[in-house]
Amino acid sequence: MKSMSQTLRLRLPGANGAQTAPADASDVAPSGPAPAARDSGGGVLDRSIYGFILRYSLKEQIVVLVLTLASFPFLYYSLDLPKTIVNRAIGGKRFPETILGIELGQIPYLMTLCALFLALVMINGGFKYYINVYKGRIGERMLRRLRFELYHRLLRFPPGHFKKISPAEVIPMVTAELDPVGGFIGDAFALPLFQGGTLLTILFFMFVQDPILGTAAVALYPLQGYVIPKLQRKVRQLGKERVKLIRGVADRISESAVGMTEILANDGVRYQLSQFTRSLGRIYEVRFDIYNRKFFVKFLNNFINQLTPFFFFTIGGYLVIRGSLTFGALVAVLAAYKELAAPWKELLDFYQNQQDIAIKYEQVVEQFQPDGMADAQLQLQVPDTIPSLRGEIVVANVSLVEDERVRILDGVSASFTTDEHVAIVGQSGSGKNELALVLARLMPPSGGRVLAAGLDLAGLPLAVVGRRIGYAGPLPQFFGGTLRDNLLYGLRTHPLADPDPDSPQAKRRKAALEEARKAGNIDLDPDADWIDLDAAGLADRDELRNRLVEVLERVGLDDDVYAFGLRGRIDPEKHGQTAGCLLDARKALAQRFADEGLTHLVEPFDIDRYNRNASVAENLLFGTPKDAVFAFDALATNSYVLQVLNKVGLTEDLVHAGEQVAETMVELFADLPPDHEFFEQFSFIGANDLPEFQAILGRIAKTGRDQLKPDDRTRLLSLPFKLVLARHRLDVIDAPMQARLLEARKVFATDLPADLRDRIEFFDAGRYNAEGTLQDNVLFGKIAYGEAEAPARIPALISSVLDGLGLRHAVIDVGLDYAVGSSGSRLSTPQRQKAAIARALIKRPEILVLNEATSALDGPTQAKVLAALKDECAGRGLVWVLHRASQARHFDRVIVMSGGKIAETGSFEALAKPGTTLTLLTQAE
Repeated sequence: MKSMSQTLRLRLPGANGAQTAPADASDVAPSGPAPAARDSGGGVLDRSIYGFILRYSLKEQIVVLVLTLASFPFLYYSLDLPKTIVNRAIGGKRFPETILGIELGQIPYLMTLCALFLALVMINGGFKYYINVYKGRIGERMLRRLRFELYHRLLRFPPGHFKKISPAEVIPMVTAELDPVGGFIGDAFALPLFQGGTLLTILFFMFVQDPILGTAAVALYPLQGYVIPKLQRKVRQLGKERVKLIRGVADRISESAVGMTEILANDGVRYQLSQFTRSLGRIYEVRFDIYNRKFFVKFLNNFINQLTPFFFFTIGGYLVIRGSLTFGALVAVLAAYKELAAPWKELLDFYQNQQDIAIKYEQVVEQFQPDGMADAQLQLQVPDTIPSLRGEIVVANVSLVEDERVRILDGVSASFTTDEHVAIVGQSGSGKNELALVLARLMPPSGGRVLAAGLDLAGLPLAVVGRRIGYAGPLPQFFGGTLRDNLLYGLRTHPLADPDPDSPQAKRRKAALEEARKAGNIDLDPDADWIDLDAAGLADRDELRNRLVEVLERVGLDDDVYAFGLRGRIDPEKHGQTAGCLLDARKALAQRFADEGLTHLVEPFDIDRYNRNASVAENLLFGTPKDAVFAFDALATNSYVLQVLNKVGLTEDLVHAGEQVAETMVELFADLPPDHEFFEQFSFIGANDLPEFQAILGRIAKTGRDQLKPDDRTRLLSLPFKLVLARHRLDVIDAPMQARLLEARKVFATDLPADLRDRIEFFDAGRYNAEGTLQDNVLFGKIAYGEAEAPARIPALISSVLDGLGLRHAVIDVGLDYAVGSSGSRLSTPQRQKAAIARALIKRPEILVLNEATSALDGPTQAKVLAALKDECAGRGLVWVLHRASQARHFDRVIVMSGGKIAETGSFEALAKPGTTLTLLTQAE
């Protein structure tokens, strides 16, 4: 693998597109002042939308303007040519006419002028097409730049700022609210020039034909230009208010989604709905007011526009009758006026849109300019050498002020070395949590500084701090994807090797990165290899897998991930060795069951036997569906399944069985509440379905089963497929029917069409079932229903067999591909905390800061994790804000916080004396 770490250079958004920002090998932090045009080394967000446009697309705007100007002569001649065609080619009397020295008769002359007119139309259309596409590219590229800059600014926000704003407010600003900005940027200069130039060209043409008609055409424009914008100004103000109200609604929805437990626990649904109703009512009022004003403006504008044709017909007709104007000239003027309305309307709409976009842009920029943003260059720059932070950590007179009033930390000073393990304790609100954030450089201090090995943390690039310092807090966040992706997040700091340059996707990736540079985005390929094995002290991927297992064991998460793995799936074609080992485990487990007399706990799959602990559907298919074609719930409507059932004469018997099941269900459940335990026992039919089946049974009683509608038969047929004989003791699937189901199983497999063979994975004792979980493959059967010891004995036996074959690590590796869900929602809070610590450990930080990172764990588990981490961090710095002060006895140094200050510091033995703050904290546990 070719390393790129020594040559990595990042492209930062600059005034001329992508500007290279090399890292100085001699300095850790960027040297020299940042350019005046930059905000802390990052991209510029001009207060004015036009300033932003000119800064980043001036050259492209000039190109559009030149093309626009070049199109006007062709437009003029396309307006003038119809007059020539009418007056000289159609109404002319003197022929032949001469063009370029060639004499033409009337018909050839007419055809030549018409061909020339068609050519002008095509040229004008070509200009419009190219200009519009070019404008679109400018707009989308600039919109991409703006969104990238806003997202980067979001990553630079001070952590405390997120307490003041809601994600529900920020997300629409970066997404939906900015959509119109892209289109406007492309039109910002070109549209008024193109439409204004088109308007002037047409007016000039009209004045050339007749000054009176030209005057009539422009007579009402000043009125429109004065009145319409004034009426639209109030509409813009209402639009601004509407955007704010919509953001408020988004914030309320977000709060409700997060606080659903509190709403339901406190019977707050009616109150929440009333508040939401009030918000919707205000939006309704504003939007209705906008509609009233907008459509009045449209009515007024249309009325004024219709007055001009009135002038043309009256004045122009009078002039033609008097002989002062040719008929061809009048036709040309009328045709030109038809083209005049479009550019004038476009100009009015542009003016309105320009005001809307300007307000929207300014509102967004205002929200993305908080005080205390992180330096962009410190976030992105990667020095050629990552310095070590081993040595002395000095906290020098650090203070932290919130909202410029509340002092969270007040003159905190301390020092310790990175081979010490330091505990920070204190009551809630003592400042202990904020001190941990300052030490990890996740929260910049308002005053003072933190030095590590003589280097000021505030001036170090994130590439240094993020790799040398690990952090885990009480409420860790995870990203959508697998657990493995999240654990390795700390190793994905920079691309180390490009993807295969000869792959079919290489050309596409190269073009995508080039476009990213043009849009001022970062030009690092996300498909490259980002796993920095060197940072973790590992030689290859095998060592990485072993390290992951080791870390999971350290934090006590290995059993959870092992359980994830048993529920996971693998592709036997890609993981042939693992699949083969699992088949060996299948045989070993069966032998263990036999040796220990536990065969009654599991009923294995046997092609020649009916499995009483599997459903009728599973027995019929004798396999696992790969998709919805043979989904168990859809078998009653599957044409091939119905064909098989008809062939063996089972259809009517199963419909009759469904009728019997329905009768039993109605008899048992008709008078029971929906939450009765019987519904759980017979879970294949729900309380809401009972009335339907009751109605079907009523129709059978009246007309017989043979007269049932197809939908009713399908409903009845669907019931037996869900029956598990060992569980649902209804005696509707007797021994003869079981034998016929075995016959249907064979017919199903034998006659299965070629195009359906890849839709199901059949059970085979000698093959790995790719659609089954690891546990299902090892078990290769169904757990016997009603065996009390089965739930405890079977997992223990499976684990014993897998461990005996050395497969535990392989199962954990599969478990690492477990999808954690949105923000880690599929993990419990203790699992999240353990995973967050594991994520911090993987990169082997020189300093590990844990901020109440085990607060959700029980006491014994906390003690185990603490001991394991102290062993893991031997010789390295460990700073731990403890949930229980008594655990500080295991640390070299204890810092006791109170009221934002250090109340006590020293060894646990020295501080654990009567009357000390530490003693009071331990006694309060």
